Amino acid sequence: MFKKILFLLFVFITSGVSADDCLDYKLTPVITVKSPIWEKSVVQPLKHMDVLHGNVIATLVDEFEITTDLTSIEDGFCVSLKNIDVTIGYSDFLVQIDISNRPNTCQYNAILQHEDQHIRAYLSVIDDNKDLIKQSVQSAANSVIPIFIKNESDIEQAIDEFNEKLQNHPDIILLKQQIKADEEIRNKYVDLNDTGETLKKCFKNTL
Repeated sequence: MFKKILFLLFVFITSGVSADDCLDYKLTPVITVKSPIWEKSVVQPLKHMDVLHGNVIATLVDEFEITTDLTSIEDGFCVSLKNIDVTIGYSDFLVQIDISNRPNTCQYNAILQHEDQHIRAYLSVIDDNKDLIKQSVQSAANSVIPIFIKNESDIEQAIDEFNEKLQNHPDIILLKQQIKADEEIRNKYVDLNDTGETLKKCFKNTL
C-alpha cells in the first residue's frame, strides 16, 4: 500500500507542468527609457519661511509599462517579459517663496532665479544618469523569468509580479539610491556657489 501511494504521487508530479517548462520562452526584454514632461508651480505659503531663501519640492516618478508575450502550453500559458517602457524623472517642481517677498519684486525674482538653479540641478541628475538607468533596468529585466499561469485572466497578476520583481531588484534599488545621492550633492553645490550677490543688490537698491 505504501509503495502504491508513492507511485501515484510520482505520476501526479511528473504529469503536471513545472515552472521550468516556461524557461524556454524567456525573451530578452527591449527597454525604452523616457523622462516625463515636467511642470513648475510657484506658491507663497501663508506660514512664514526664511525670508531670504526659497524651497523646491521635486516629485520623482519611476513607472514601468510592461508588455508581455503569452504562449499556450499544456495546462495553461507561459507569460514572458517582452518590452518595458520606463518613465523616470521629475514630473513636478513646487517652488515655495516666503510671502513677505511680493511677486515681481527684485527680491522675489532673485529667490526664484536661485530656485530655478535647483530645478536645473535636479534635471541634470536624470540627464547625466541616462546610461545607468537603462543598464540598471535592462539588468533587472533580464533576471525576470517567465511565469506559468493556468488561465489567461491571470495575466494581470503575472504583470504585477513582474513589476514587483523589477522594483525590488538590487540594481533598481541601487539606481534610486544613486539618484538621491546625486540630488543631494548637486543641490548643495548650487547653494555653495551662490554668493548671494543678486539678492544683495536688491537690498542695496532699496536704500
